[in-house]
Amino acid sequence: MPLDHVAWSSLAAEGFPFPEGVPAHRLIDELSAMLVSPDPEVRDDQAYTAAARWIGDGRLDEVLESIGDTAARRFTHPEVQARTFAPLVLRCVLARGVAAPGAVPEAAAERWYVPYSVWYPAEPDIRGWDDSLGWLHAVAHGADAAAAFARVLPHRCAELLELCARRMTAAVDHRYVQLEDARLARAITRILLVPGLSPEQATGWLSVVNKALEGGGYGPVPPWAFNTFATLQSLHLHLTRGLTEEGLPAHATAVAEQAAAILRLPCHWLA
Repeated sequence: MPLDHVAWSSLAAEGFPFPEGVPAHRLIDELSAMLVSPDPEVRDDQAYTAAARWIGDGRLDEVLESIGDTAARRFTHPEVQARTFAPLVLRCVLARGVAAPGAVPEAAAERWYVPYSVWYPAEPDIRGWDDSLGWLHAVAHGADAAAAFARVLPHRCAELLELCARRMTAAVDHRYVQLEDARLARAITRILLVPGLSPEQATGWLSVVNKALEGGGYGPVPPWAFNTFATLQSLHLHLTRGLTEEGLPAHATAVAEQAAAILRLPCHWLA
């Protein structure tokens, strides 16, 4: 099937069967262009859904590193939807690397981690949803990527926890309203589940949160502090209940206790 004749709406209607006969490098060129589209149907419903399916099925293994390189370059893209879908694509690529060892070289993951680590705590547009652009979800998508990086680069886990802390405490004027706190909490829990973290590494990132909240007093809760408290509440729940298929981290109790201690700042009545 020539690339020019790929009918994306038809593929979507059919559940995205892989278009046999289309060279992989030409297929990802098409998907790459669609993944920056301001049209959510093109970007999300078609391009991302197709890419996630085919990456997960191993259909794009021969061009996996190229897909990751393109996504990583988009962390500095001028358009928000391009930046916020980059971590989603990286999550898929990294997950494929876990499922198929050797599919993602560690050097490539390290190369992608650098621009991701700069972008995630600093992204200024953290709206979950835009009526024109559809889902943006920088916080949630970035959190998903953080958990994926932790599986492939376990030596980065302590840094990834600090990135999540810097993201939740970033001085923004927008409150989480699309369950971003839960997605961040899930990511932190998954990072804590990676073997090898010391007790100090598992809890050390909370010093970022404590420092951000120093000097707070009476008056309205600023949006960034609301985001921080919401995330810590969600994290406490995750560390109490665990994840359905993954259970509880080894340091769950220690992290939950420190999160609860911070939550006593706004909720002084907690036992």
